[in-house]
Amino acid sequence: MMKRAGWRCREHWAASYNLACSPTYHFRLASFSLPSSLLHWSKPPPSRTWTVVMTYQQDYLSPCLYPLSALSDIISTVEFNHTGELLATGDKGGRVVIFQREQESKNQVHRRGEYNVYSTFQSHEPEFDYLKSLEIEEKINKIRWLPQQNAAYFLLSTNDKTVKLWKVSERDKRPEGYNLKDEEGRLRDPATITTLRVPVLRPMDLMVEATPRRVFANAHTYHINSISVNSDYETYMSADDLRINLWNFEITNQSFNIVDIKPANMEELTEVITAAEFHPHHCNTFVYSSSKGTIRLCDMRASALCDRHTKFFEEPEDPSNRSFFSEIISSISDVKFSHSGRCIMTRDYLTVKVWDLNMENRPVETYQVHDYLRSKLCSLYENDCIFDKFECVWNGSDSVIMTGSYNNFFRMFDRNTKRDVTLEASRENSKPRAILKPRKVCVGGKRRKDEISVDSLDFSKKILHTAWHPSENIIAVAATNNLYIFQDKVN
Repeated sequence: MMKRAGWRCREHWAASYNLACSPTYHFRLASFSLPSSLLHWSKPPPSRTWTVVMTYQQDYLSPCLYPLSALSDIISTVEFNHTGELLATGDKGGRVVIFQREQESKNQVHRRGEYNVYSTFQSHEPEFDYLKSLEIEEKINKIRWLPQQNAAYFLLSTNDKTVKLWKVSERDKRPEGYNLKDEEGRLRDPATITTLRVPVLRPMDLMVEATPRRVFANAHTYHINSISVNSDYETYMSADDLRINLWNFEITNQSFNIVDIKPANMEELTEVITAAEFHPHHCNTFVYSSSKGTIRLCDMRASALCDRHTKFFEEPEDPSNRSFFSEIISSISDVKFSHSGRCIMTRDYLTVKVWDLNMENRPVETYQVHDYLRSKLCSLYENDCIFDKFECVWNGSDSVIMTGSYNNFFRMFDRNTKRDVTLEASRENSKPRAILKPRKVCVGGKRRKDEISVDSLDFSKKILHTAWHPSENIIAVAATNNLYIFQDKVN
């Protein structure tokens, strides 16, 4: 039984192949004029205005007096389930909070986009490895949902070392009339039982309970940075800095090592694994990224240990742009397959890149997230912000990309219209139905009234974790201990 959280109101390949191999047809063009009523077809699609749905902040004591308590409330991951009806967040305190979408009513249609607290539970506790004298944090690194098969929900959560499978279910009835227990649950003396009763189920207040069904532990020497559920829904993989393991959901004491880049001599180590994900449709294919800015596509049908990649994606570096920070800012912090499975999206420190699976030598699209920080790399290195790991997400149709930045800014890039926008998630503009105004960063010269200078950016306010509803334009943005939910409104 879970207690409510203290919160207040993150084309198949075959189809593309058939398209590429289809014959080419030539048409003769005839000149004609369109009626004025159809001229609006040639206009670009309408821009979207994002409005605040709700803002949640976890209650904690004053950070000035209790800094450790404040740190434990920082959100570390955000994830929608496959239908978008549930939204899960994990924090540095090891807690998982699940929000449920408000059902639409005839009287309050606008409340359809709102999410309320559904359940909360402690997923991981702090541990200590006595053999290595190493403290294991309870921080939730990733959450991944499994498709719903019955009335219950299942999700995976992981900290640095242990992955857990949780079942979240509802209970609105309780059994009564036990023969061997009294009303308070204490065991009765069988000698005193003279009659037998048939237990019955009595209605009770709805309770949501989370129970750990599987615990997958003792398989990673290094910190887990990614988990990904396979499209067969029987297996999943977990990745740390040097290895990727394949698990079966029914087997907790054994995993299969499918990638191992650990050298015999650790002094020869040149790169580490930063993220990994399964293909959304092909259960034998997965991809992983490295700290050197490379992406490897592997096929488990080729061999049990995927030491040899099937495809290798890397963009050649321009020697004229080489600097001390080049290797750091080229490290990939997140990799995501598109929903169609045709493209891969990667995020490094300054850019988001989209790769076509059929072209390995360079990305097909590159988006500058905050190129104005290139002149600030020295100070960002000194305050360790250059090592921040930003995530990136697709919208449901793979046409828009979203990722975070500093000063609580987050960026959106429309792949069709090539438009981009910078929005801000802030407590000052968090009233329900408030419209988010686009923000601009001024690099030099005169600054307009609605612009903010690059020297005024607050690097302690950063959006690392975001999530996009799988079928609607609803987004969740995590900024420290605040969770913002926005919904679009077509102009």
